[in-house]
Amino acid sequence: MAKVIDRPDEGSGAGKGTYALGVSRPPLEVLDLPTPEEVFGVEKVGAKETLKYAIGPAMIALGISVGSGEWLLGPLAIGTGGFRGFGWVILLSALLQVFYCLEIGRYVVATGEVPVVGFGRVPPGYLLWVPFALFCLYFANILGGWAAAAGQGLMAIIEGEAVPTTDVRVKLVAIGLLVLVLLITLSANKITRALELIALGLVAFQLITLFLIDLFVVPGSVWTEGILGFITPAFPPGSVSATVVGGLAGFTALASGLNWYIFNHYRDKGYGMGHRMGFIAGMRGESKDVLPVGATFPDDAKNAALWKRWMHFLHIEMWGVFFGGAILGMLLPTLLMRQAVLVSGREPTEENLPTFIADVMNQQYGRFLFYLVLVVGFLLLFDTQLAIFEALVRNFVDAMNGISGRFRTMIQGDPRRFYFPYMVFLIVVISFIIFQSAPTTLILITANMSNFGALFFPFVLMYLNSKLPKPARPPKYTYVMLALNVIFFGFFFINFVWDTFFGGPLIVL
Repeated sequence: MAKVIDRPDEGSGAGKGTYALGVSRPPLEVLDLPTPEEVFGVEKVGAKETLKYAIGPAMIALGISVGSGEWLLGPLAIGTGGFRGFGWVILLSALLQVFYCLEIGRYVVATGEVPVVGFGRVPPGYLLWVPFALFCLYFANILGGWAAAAGQGLMAIIEGEAVPTTDVRVKLVAIGLLVLVLLITLSANKITRALELIALGLVAFQLITLFLIDLFVVPGSVWTEGILGFITPAFPPGSVSATVVGGLAGFTALASGLNWYIFNHYRDKGYGMGHRMGFIAGMRGESKDVLPVGATFPDDAKNAALWKRWMHFLHIEMWGVFFGGAILGMLLPTLLMRQAVLVSGREPTEENLPTFIADVMNQQYGRFLFYLVLVVGFLLLFDTQLAIFEALVRNFVDAMNGISGRFRTMIQGDPRRFYFPYMVFLIVVISFIIFQSAPTTLILITANMSNFGALFFPFVLMYLNSKLPKPARPPKYTYVMLALNVIFFGFFFINFVWDTFFGGPLIVL
């Protein structure tokens, strides 16, 4: 391993030895946790400061979830089969993912290491876990269904009517939107902050607009059906394929077993020990070295108290923003889809899903709602495209920076030297893939591959978090919740495999 460079903004965190954690990676340096006031540059962090400064990365995650799961897969399942059985799957999926995400965040806050690098501390070591984590992330997301769906939505706005996915212009627009992501990250001072602000604005507009449309369009009977569907235990109807049900479970909230890929932003936000690690800046921002090895804090009263404060912020993010937003983000689009199916007598398909609701609104209520729904749908899908595409680049760069001394020498301490050329390379790769299939088909495969990650990464977190300094170790019940993640999402992945390769699901729900 190359020599660890000086830590940025070390402040009062003078070195206090090292802390061995796991295998195959250097020990963590022991430093004091920073105070939230130090990180956010204020005298005291109260309620106002929490909303202004501490909230953020969960908005990026919510922007992803509301786009792919809530706008596409939820409406596809519920529009066809109704709320009974599906609402319960959504609620269970979101609850389990919150507990899972809290454990991912626990590791990042306690060590400053992003998950894809921290996984390398699990036996047998980084030579297995870092490439495997990147494989899972890329296999699930490189297909680019989110980009193709956003392109289809934008083309419908331009043309004033639904455009088939076979239209080459849909693919070209999708590629143009990938280039737009490149331009956004290039122009940012701090990429994480730029994504937070974009997600906040887009998600707020989308949810408020959908709520108002639902009030105007959706009758009380459908509202009642939808709300009861979330709280009434039931199996989904057997008429809906195992692939759709598994995709719904996998892309409710975020990405089930692969939720870790968004938590790099908590390091760049400066949560806990992440403040000592540096961050990836845009071309307009000041370059910050991103350190290859994390740090943790001593087991003393001062740091234990600071740890509770940082975990308090993480709980606000996960329960207040991520869980609440995901449930609301799933309910509002599915209500609209269900009403569109009922009034039109038609059902959405994988080919017409990105524009199905808008087409029905045009027939039933006129051009204004047609365009408004198209705009909402496009923004939802572009928000997803922005965050997922950036996460593919970020996780690869962070992984290479964490495990390869040669890579760190090549970039000369500045991740941007590789980050942006690699983003251009991915644009070329994804552009080729999105010409191969319909966007919803690609997203269904992506969602089910997210469930694949749930077979492994909860166990990885059990190992890592059990070895953190004593104040940071999880309570016993979290191991039960992580095991339930494995069972729940693992079941849907296995059912998807049987349905895809053996002519039908292993178990018909």
